[in-house]
Amino acid sequence: MGEGVLSIRTAQHWFNRFENGHFELDDSPHTRRPMEVDIDLLKQLIEEDPRLTSRCLAEQLGCSHTTVEKHLHELRKSWKYGIWIPHDLSSQQLQQRVDACMDLMTSHRNYEWLKTLITGDEKWVLYVNYTHKRQWLEAGEVGVATPNE
Repeated sequence: MGEGVLSIRTAQHWFNRFENGHFELDDSPHTRRPMEVDIDLLKQLIEEDPRLTSRCLAEQLGCSHTTVEKHLHELRKSWKYGIWIPHDLSSQQLQQRVDACMDLMTSHRNYEWLKTLITGDEKWVLYVNYTHKRQWLEAGEVGVATPNE
């Protein structure tokens, strides 16, 4: 029919409204959440805990999570993983590793361990369920280290 013509679905919607006795042409009021957010409060919440999700932030700010995501995007924040390190070792644990390595190196000189080494055709798979935590970061910003515990 050309440009500027109502779609069939819109015409059906208006027909149903008129048939049910709704003759007002103005839109009915909406009960949507507000689209505006206190940017300073949003920045403060992100600085306190960059791992808060957009839904958690939206709940605290009283708006939708898409509004929070829009404002975070305007603040040039993106949802990234932090640096992952396998373990956060104490000085005692580091010393135990050094001692174990030294024991292995000295026992290699004193004992011919290669002659007693047994091999097989079994496949061993180590299953470790590492968890990464995301954070709101600016471009080029490095996240907080997340040790595996």
